[in-house]
Amino acid sequence: MEEEAKRMVRVSKRNLRLWRRKWLGWRRFVFMQEMHMLAIKTLKTTEGILASITKAHPQWKQLVSAVDHRVDRALAILRPQAIAEHRALLTSLGWPPPLSAFTSSNSDASTVNQVPNPLLSMQTDLKLRYSENFFALCNLQELQRKRKVRQLEGHDREVALRQPLWVIEELVNPLSLASQRHFSKWIDKPEFIFTLVYKITRDFVDSMDELLQPLVDEAMLLGYSCREEWISAMVTSLTTYMAKEIFPSYISQLDEESATGTQSSARISWLHLIDLMIAFDKRIKSLVENSGVLLSFDDDDIMQKISSLAIFCDRPDWLDLWAEIELDDALDKLKLDIQNENYWVKKVEGAVLSSYTDDYKSPLISNSFLRHLASVIDRCRSLPRVSLRSKFLRSVGLPIIRNFFDSILIRCQEAEGLTALTDDDAVLKVTISVNAAHYFESVIKEWSEDVFFLEMGMGEDDEAGMKSNANIYEALPESSRRVIFDDEIKKLEEFRTEWVEKISLVILRGFDALSRDYMKNKKQWQKDEEGWTVSKALVEALNYLQSKTSVVEVGLNGRDFVGVWRSLAAGIDRLLYNGILMSNVKFHRSGVDRFGNDLDVLFGVFGSWCLRPEGFFPKTSEGQKLLKLDKNEAEECKVGGKKWLKENGLRHLSVTEAEKILKNRVFTS
Repeated sequence: MEEEAKRMVRVSKRNLRLWRRKWLGWRRFVFMQEMHMLAIKTLKTTEGILASITKAHPQWKQLVSAVDHRVDRALAILRPQAIAEHRALLTSLGWPPPLSAFTSSNSDASTVNQVPNPLLSMQTDLKLRYSENFFALCNLQELQRKRKVRQLEGHDREVALRQPLWVIEELVNPLSLASQRHFSKWIDKPEFIFTLVYKITRDFVDSMDELLQPLVDEAMLLGYSCREEWISAMVTSLTTYMAKEIFPSYISQLDEESATGTQSSARISWLHLIDLMIAFDKRIKSLVENSGVLLSFDDDDIMQKISSLAIFCDRPDWLDLWAEIELDDALDKLKLDIQNENYWVKKVEGAVLSSYTDDYKSPLISNSFLRHLASVIDRCRSLPRVSLRSKFLRSVGLPIIRNFFDSILIRCQEAEGLTALTDDDAVLKVTISVNAAHYFESVIKEWSEDVFFLEMGMGEDDEAGMKSNANIYEALPESSRRVIFDDEIKKLEEFRTEWVEKISLVILRGFDALSRDYMKNKKQWQKDEEGWTVSKALVEALNYLQSKTSVVEVGLNGRDFVGVWRSLAAGIDRLLYNGILMSNVKFHRSGVDRFGNDLDVLFGVFGSWCLRPEGFFPKTSEGQKLLKLDKNEAEECKVGGKKWLKENGLRHLSVTEAEKILKNRVFTS
């Protein structure tokens, strides 16, 4: 009994000492907290006086500077003390929480459990201590912010206004250090790193709203969202680790691959890492969106805070390396498609990557290039700054378009070099390339209507104005509506125009060669050709014209085929007008009828593609109308001149030309 009594006395004394130690610790904390709050209150009052003096007496700069110097010395002592107190309090709360729940024995971070949150399990007294300490630190930061705003008057004050929230940094820093012990085991398995960071961010983010945001609001720390600051700080800690450990490791692997000249998995690993970063950023963005917090994701500053790809903002050389790897990977895959003849023969089924319903008869190769380009654009969208997106797209997207252009150009040149496009197969080969160019051009034109691309074509001064105007595209002058693909679109348009013109020219030359005897035979217009509704010398040329245009019509898309037959019509109009009507040929009545029959057959060839084909042969058809005039009408035309021509709908012939045609008309009694 005596031993038991002694033991109970010892226990009671020990409990008393522990209680007294806690009580003294509490008293010390309360005392220090009161001292900190008193110091902060005094400094706030001082800052208010300095602000009023600065406005009322700007000439007292030396006095204000001297006081600022003393306040800075006080803050240099106060802030470390306040942060040290805050860190000690966090440690007593059990922060950071153990991360063992995030990792299993096989280091597989893909299966994790919920991590206990010490902030939500605080007892009443600890919660009060934490709240007071949190409030003091927020007040101190707000004081610092106000001082910076005053001191930077007339300069870029955004630096002062957008400093990270100290209390959130103090939560993230120890958590980040604890996480890095796991990260070091996963350098070759970065997916585990992203999974761990995301789950920590997600599991603790609600407590930022529930527990900490009211304290920030009470401290009147304006413009801060604890949720946003928490997410931003976690992403920043991840990018910092990646910049120090992961990227240097991957770059050393790439250097080894380059030195040995062998293909290894280094480039694949790099692209896989980028895929993980993009997927992580999308999940983080979704985490912010699902919270009900309204953020403008068009704001580059906000995007940079919550994007792991912000690592490229400080390392543009890494962005160049990524662009190089991305481009090489795309071109390697496209090279196989270019060499596969099936990709040039088979057609795209429907508008896969475009809302246009036109049938461009495009080969699969154009879709292959567009898919790779769309993939590059999609990855580019994840970059947090317009300048980075523009640089990446110019480094990867534009070379892909140029590679496409070179591919179709080479095929056209090969076809032209073999047969000068006189062979149907060569013509069809060119039509395939023209179809591919037109479809490709239409798709990137449609994409270019997105503001995403418009931003890249604007200068920095325009970008600022653009963010404040949702309808900026309509408000901009035409000259300012340049987009990143403009030069490539222009090259594709010129390519189509050039090769459509070449197809037309080849057919026109063939028609000219076969109709040469028809043009030279001047006596045929002075006699009848019995048994023929069309001149025999023109039959072969018309058959050639119809045959060739049919081949082109089958192979070429509808829009470009319009250009072919219209160009042909204009060329034949010039041939007939200059070769017959302007060549001093004498037309008798029978010759006029014969010429009219020939034109009817010619117009019939073009009648399949338009309602009034004679409208596309303006000079020839108007010359024929003059030849049909009787003697009296011809005299009226000569007397009436320009007025008569206009009144009778002859608008493409000058008075001189009309007189020459009528002069060649022979009237017999």
